[in-house]
Order: sequence, then C-alpha cells, then structure tokens
Amino acid sequence: MHASCLSLFYRGMCGGLLVLATACTPVTMLPELSIPLRNPTAQIASQVDVTTERLAGRWQIVEAAGVPVGSELVVSDGVMRLGEVSLPFVATGPGRFQLGEEEIWVHWLDINNRTAAMGEPGGARMWIMDRTGKPGERLKAAREILDWYGYDLTRMERAR
Repeated sequence: MHASCLSLFYRGMCGGLLVLATACTPVTMLPELSIPLRNPTAQIASQVDVTTERLAGRWQIVEAAGVPVGSELVVSDGVMRLGEVSLPFVATGPGRFQLGEEEIWVHWLDINNRTAAMGEPGGARMWIMDRTGKPGERLKAAREILDWYGYDLTRMERAR
C-alpha cells in the first residue's frame, strides 16, 4: 500500500477510534489529568519484590497528584478501595498491577512495608502512601524515587 494511502487509513482509524472511545467512555475512579505528571523520556522501573501481600491492608495517602490526598486506601483480596470506590487490583508483573483499567507501578516500598511510592507509568497519577499517615524520613526517600523516575513533584498535594 502506498505511504499516503497508509497515512489516510491510519488517520481514519484513529478518528473512528476517538469517536468510539468518547461515546463509550467508562466511569473511572480518579479524575483524568490533561498534562502528564511524568516526563516520558525519564527512565522508569517498578520494585521487583513488591507483591499484593506486601501491599495488603490500610494506607493513608500522604502526598499525591491525580488521587485524593488524605484518603484511606485499602488493599485486600484482589481489590483496591480508595474512599468509596473499589476496583480490581491484580498483579501483572514484579511490582506492577492492573487497577481497574489502569496500570499502576510500585516504584518504592520500604523494607518494613510502611511507606510506598506508586504511579501510573504514563504520568496520569502518582502518590505516596503510608500505613500511619506519618512517614517521617521515608517521605524524603519516596519523593526522591518519584523524582528520579521523572514525576513532577511540584504538582503533588500534601495531606494536612
């Protein structure tokens, strides 16, 4: 197929998909952000020893962008509950999870499972959560990891 024909074909496909996507937009638990929170050229990784078992239990969102700060987050039995919304939470790889329709990576979890830095690798959202809501020195470590992976920390809100 000629290059200009391919270009028209792909543009038509993308336009059709866009119309379809907007007509069938699913209800999501978190607001969409128009400008990504992460530099897509920065390196990124997940922490390979993080499992759903290590994340199980209650957490407090202490800093975040794209997630309600101060909210309680609970992980249990293949579900993550944030406030009143519960979504399937399934491991897809080392430190990587499917949360509803979205991919979420754990970028850092301290050795005692007290504080975690998490984010959507495309930059839709990021957050730091802690078991007590008072991470102390671990907050600095979590922020450094998110910064290293290209997240824009100036867009994070802090719990009061």
